[in-house]
Amino acid sequence: MNLPDGLLDGSWCWPAWGLVAVFALYAVRHAPWPLLTDETRLNAWLGMIVALILLWNMKAGVKPGLSLHLLGATVFTLCFDWALAFLGLCAVLAGTTLNGVGGWEAFGINALMLGGVGVAVSYGVRRLEKRFLPHHFFIYVFVNGFFGAGLTVLAVGAASCLIFMLSGVYSAEYLFSEYFPYFLLLGFAEAWLSGMLMTLLVVYRPDWVMTFEDALYLKNK
Repeated sequence: MNLPDGLLDGSWCWPAWGLVAVFALYAVRHAPWPLLTDETRLNAWLGMIVALILLWNMKAGVKPGLSLHLLGATVFTLCFDWALAFLGLCAVLAGTTLNGVGGWEAFGINALMLGGVGVAVSYGVRRLEKRFLPHHFFIYVFVNGFFGAGLTVLAVGAASCLIFMLSGVYSAEYLFSEYFPYFLLLGFAEAWLSGMLMTLLVVYRPDWVMTFEDALYLKNK
């Protein structure tokens, strides 16, 4: 998480920049921009970016690139859907990079891991829940907010380890004995915090949660 410059060579960093540019343009085209014309929702989107910048700066790690911090991608995706969430997380990464956490050369690959993988897994869990599970308030909160958030952190950790192994920066033995196990603890913490936050938002600020539909999850329940 939050790779510094120089850890991976240009054969990894520059193609990642290209992919991020493509995904960002696609997100810009498909983002529900009218949602942000509402001042309250715009403030919520910007406030979430600022909050995650502060959260991502509180990290722990022992070696370059092997850092850990809470992610927040699931809450962002559930509140604003995938496009605005991806763009928002890219803004979060830009803020942390300006603060010295990570580097601009590695920005692309960091964006793919933290934003791309984080949003993709959160969005995928949301789609599966909506399609295959009963439409109920508690199922929405537990599957998306709790389970989805924990799975998202584990997926980001697995993606990080895979990149380190393929690039030869760290050995698989070291990563899976000294780094990846901590994602289990981080995923548990992320799951509880995200689940509790989504519960509060759905109850008290449902207008901030774009993916929650009262008619679908509450009517006649």
